[in-house]
Amino acid sequence: MVSDSVYMQLALEQAQQAWDLGEVPVGAVVVKDGEVIAVGCNQPIGRHDPTAHAEIVALRAAAEKLGNYRLPGCELYVTLEPCVMCSGAMMHARLARVVYGAADPKTGACGSVLNLFEQEQLNHHTDIVGGVMAEECGAMLKNFFAARRAALAAARRATQA
Repeated sequence: MVSDSVYMQLALEQAQQAWDLGEVPVGAVVVKDGEVIAVGCNQPIGRHDPTAHAEIVALRAAAEKLGNYRLPGCELYVTLEPCVMCSGAMMHARLARVVYGAADPKTGACGSVLNLFEQEQLNHHTDIVGGVMAEECGAMLKNFFAARRAALAAARRATQA
């Protein structure tokens, strides 16, 4: 059986693609029966679409590939703890498992702010595993925002000169 870190590394590669596009570097991978069936990277800015989070992009591609909006038996790997929107989509897709890297203390819906997946009133419950390669996933986000702040500071200095 392939370890979670192998799939998370693939999600990190997707996060790098998002960075290269100027998007917040979050990447996602959908796996079924040990095979990667879909990938996604954050694209809300470029697509002008607030729903174009990495997870949603990957879920849409997986659903298209399988010809079904339900994704039973599938696992989703994502570099950042999913938000409420993405968590809701994952539940509607009936994912078997969600594995995330870095926790999101501002919008995380898998335990950091709230845990949507443990709401007993909801009709589907997905297994959640957090903290897989958390250091690497978190470092990519920190480096991205540090670079963005540095670029903004340099631009301000240039306009003031």
